[in-house]
Amino acid sequence: MPIRTATEDDVDAILRVAEQSWKNDYPEILTRETAETAVTDWYIPEQIAAELYKSQARILVAEREDTVIGFAHVTWSNAEKVGYILRIYVHPDHRREGIGRELLEQSCTDLEAQNVERVNAMVLVENGPGNDFYKRFGFEHADERETIISDKPYPENRYVLERPFELDGD
Repeated sequence: MPIRTATEDDVDAILRVAEQSWKNDYPEILTRETAETAVTDWYIPEQIAAELYKSQARILVAEREDTVIGFAHVTWSNAEKVGYILRIYVHPDHRREGIGRELLEQSCTDLEAQNVERVNAMVLVENGPGNDFYKRFGFEHADERETIISDKPYPENRYVLERPFELDGD
């Protein structure tokens, strides 16, 4: 599975994966309108394109037959030596194929190359599959915080993986 750094040509495909993922993952957690508003607010094409050029951010894409089917968005702080996995999404039609793991592995490799000592990942408390994903690969639950989606608070779990980034799981 080719995993590579995203380019501006990938922005629309990233938006499609995000939209399909939110529709699939959050119907029991968020209303359809809230999910649509969040996708519209968080995945503005210009904002995604701008992330491609930030010195302490990276968006990776997974491709199959020249089609983007997943992406990961990571950031880091050189001063604090901390990384953040902001998003890992795989199109619902391509889940359970190891793509999420490959995106996670490459994200951790990239963060390790930036001398990051600890990786944080945030997941809505009610997103069972998302929480299970990080636990399966050895991330430890650190705490619960609040995030705002469409002006409404939602509880969010923070998971942490310390260096060396050796992923557990299958």
